[in-house]
Amino acid sequence: MEYKQCARCVMDNIGDSTIKFDDNGVCNYCSDALRAKNIVYHPNDTGKDYLEKVFGDLKRRRKDYKYDCMLGLSGGLDSSYAAYVAHTYGLRMLAVHVDDGLDAPVTTDNVKKICDAYGIDLVIENPDPILFGDLTCAFIRAGVPNIAIPQDNVLFACLYKYAKDNQIDCFLNGSNFALESILQRGNTYDASDKRHILAIWKRFGQMKDYANLPLMSVFEKRVFYGYIHKILTIKPLNYVEYNAQEAFNTLHKTCGFEYYGDKHCESIFTKIMQRYYLPKKFNVDKRKSHYSSMIISGQMTREDAIKRLGEQLYNPNEFSSDLDFVLGKIGMSKKEFNKVMHEEGHNHSEYPMSIINSILPIILDIRKRLTEY
Repeated sequence: MEYKQCARCVMDNIGDSTIKFDDNGVCNYCSDALRAKNIVYHPNDTGKDYLEKVFGDLKRRRKDYKYDCMLGLSGGLDSSYAAYVAHTYGLRMLAVHVDDGLDAPVTTDNVKKICDAYGIDLVIENPDPILFGDLTCAFIRAGVPNIAIPQDNVLFACLYKYAKDNQIDCFLNGSNFALESILQRGNTYDASDKRHILAIWKRFGQMKDYANLPLMSVFEKRVFYGYIHKILTIKPLNYVEYNAQEAFNTLHKTCGFEYYGDKHCESIFTKIMQRYYLPKKFNVDKRKSHYSSMIISGQMTREDAIKRLGEQLYNPNEFSSDLDFVLGKIGMSKKEFNKVMHEEGHNHSEYPMSIINSILPIILDIRKRLTEY
């Protein structure tokens, strides 16, 4: 296959069968992102007016409750800055942090600093380390790309549990256009698919105590909480000027937030997944989508992105230390991990998935075909 890299961003056809290029050598990812930019990203007076209205309405509606909203606080830049923005509007927040034992040490400190400085009530959930480790090992043995699905699903389950317990019907979400307008569509899967999770766990795990780990299903997320409980989700970072370096500086100044590395490196496990597992097993370098997003939002030039992609993914000594730490936590030997790394990768579609997720691609494909004519 001939190598192709986008002429505008740095997405390429390595490890991605979904990418397409036009006659000018520009990829579908950044073209789609630019079309969406004016629709979803409003770092201007329009965005300010929106947040003032939606947060003002929220505070009035929730005045007799303890909390206006809640958020999942990972300790990464996005959720941390979302907490800061909401704090500047005077929102009363409940934050949920899932400590799976795999955070970078600085992450634990950052989460506490944020909540102390901004007056946010914090709940820390510690999933059973044996069960969580066994489930994570199962995903690694399954050889699928997104081995962080258990991590994400447990967070979803805990968030909705505390929302129900505290009668909270509004979530703040740190996802954003500025740093995430381009997300590779290949080699990923819906983290809310409990059927998919249990199928992999039962096949590749060793534990049988499935009920004692908080997990969420697609039905619960999309139907029960989406339509019955009517959870409102707000993405505040799409309505402010969100520059990564300036956000780090603001957080450091206001609460002592410390740098933890590149995107998603607040978790040592996720760092290994993105800096070693995905590149080695699937030829997927997540930096390409992150830097391409920053190109689209004007925070990085294409030349700078190419230069940074030439830098080493992982310092060998740092990787060895990080891998020993993660494998020790989840209970997998280095011998077994290396064996998995030399085996062929598998698609998530090779394992059972929810009916909703099974038919959704078919529905979307039919709708696409109908709109083409």
